[in-house]
Amino acid sequence: MTVDQAAGPREAVPGPEHIPVVIVGAGPVGVTAALLLARRGVRTVVLERHHDLYPLPRAVATDDEVRRILQAAGVEEEFAAIARPARGLRLLDARHRVMADFPRAAQGAHGFPQTSMFDQPELERVLRDALARAPESELRGGVEVVGVEQDGDGPVRVAYHDNEGEHLVRADAVLGCDGAGSLTRDAVGAAWEDLHFEERWTVIDVRTSLPVRCWEGVEQICDPQRPATFMRIGEDRYRWEFRLQDDSEPDHERLRELIAPWVDLAHGADFELVRQAQYTFRARIADRWRRGRVFLLGDAAHLTPPFIGQGLCSGLRDAYNVTWKLARVLRQGADERMLETYESERKPHARHVIRLAVATGWAMTGGQDGLAAIRRGALSAAVRLPGLTTAVANGLSPALTAGPLVRRRPRLGGRGLVGGLCPQPWVNVDGRRARLDDLLGDSFAVLSAVPLTPSLKAVADGLGARVLSAADLGDDGRLTDWLREGRADAVLLRPDRVVLDVVPSGGRDFTGTAGWASLLHTTRSPIPSQRIVEKALLRSTTR
Repeated sequence: MTVDQAAGPREAVPGPEHIPVVIVGAGPVGVTAALLLARRGVRTVVLERHHDLYPLPRAVATDDEVRRILQAAGVEEEFAAIARPARGLRLLDARHRVMADFPRAAQGAHGFPQTSMFDQPELERVLRDALARAPESELRGGVEVVGVEQDGDGPVRVAYHDNEGEHLVRADAVLGCDGAGSLTRDAVGAAWEDLHFEERWTVIDVRTSLPVRCWEGVEQICDPQRPATFMRIGEDRYRWEFRLQDDSEPDHERLRELIAPWVDLAHGADFELVRQAQYTFRARIADRWRRGRVFLLGDAAHLTPPFIGQGLCSGLRDAYNVTWKLARVLRQGADERMLETYESERKPHARHVIRLAVATGWAMTGGQDGLAAIRRGALSAAVRLPGLTTAVANGLSPALTAGPLVRRRPRLGGRGLVGGLCPQPWVNVDGRRARLDDLLGDSFAVLSAVPLTPSLKAVADGLGARVLSAADLGDDGRLTDWLREGRADAVLLRPDRVVLDVVPSGGRDFTGTAGWASLLHTTRSPIPSQRIVEKALLRSTTR
């Protein structure tokens, strides 16, 4: 008998607080990730150094795919109230003559304007207000995270301090949304891969009632001497960005000269300089995005020059991709290998977007080496090729590369749909008009143009998937046409609306069930409406 046993039972000493998911950083990416997890019943705590909104907002544009993510997070209506549709992107030469025009539609395939302008502080308020309404989420501001550690397969230990002292919490997973200087990236052991673009720019946000000569979109001035970006953000809000020739900010007289092509700035005119800040635009990507249950998202994982407005968009895509997988592992016991697909899917996609942004930056500046003049000449010729501008505009967000949850098979019908997103038309069901995703909810879905075979029904039951007939959706045939053009009789949609697998035209089953069923098979189902018929799912893999 030990001394402790002889003395009788000890009073239990409380251990560190347990939190299912800790999110480091309360910018738009971190808060959106918390909202997406909350909608799946996963409790989160968001740790943020600042008490108020992030002090250096920069993003002003989003695309229709990312508005669909905000819809999934439950804030689309609030975002629509602060957003302004834009007509697209133009490349102008030094004399402001149009070199290339990348138009964006008033309504894209995802059911929203293809480009929307907004003010990031307003977006952050919308997101934080939604977070405050979510009982599964908590924001702790004014804290500094000082350590993120995980040993083996055990919980992640997160140490932070605030005005009350030191704290240690245990988490089942940590999402590092803490920006370019990420402490979480250090904890993962990641290093930056330099994609060879770095420039100093000044960003100027203005409010004015003056008549501004503007196209209702984004203008990129391709002048190697003074490249610039201009856009209208709101009714009386505008933004200019200029590359710095040195580290000094332009004074009032120099500012008047720089913006003269757009607005006549007389002395005493109504022209409020809301904010002016310097940034170093970089192109970088982390060599690893995960270690164990610690993940990197947004600027912690990749840095994108802002020339195509995809920096924040990429971070929100990260959040959408990882949260449904993490929730399925934590709440339903899905295979841990699912989490490996986050980096393998998102990293090539992010690299593609960064390269497009760098190419646009080169178009604006010509680069800084001996080949700059050649590149400018090649660009001038290339942008006049028929169809190129449409192809580039539609290529901002390519399909995901093949992997365990993207079942591409060569020489099979429907392969062009796999890895891409299902369109989101307005649908009419039971007399109710709604967007498709609102009808689907947060689950898997099977969208079919033909009656389901018994094996397809078994797969749908096993995943708790919503089954919809494309012909019965009252969408003017858009989804039926999409399936027909993709040579598919049915598709399996992931919770993030990516096409996981297809039934080729004339086929009877999905093409790759044996490859992905073991990853998605779950050991428990806490949500009654999503009960898992485990035997049916496993049985379907052998058909």
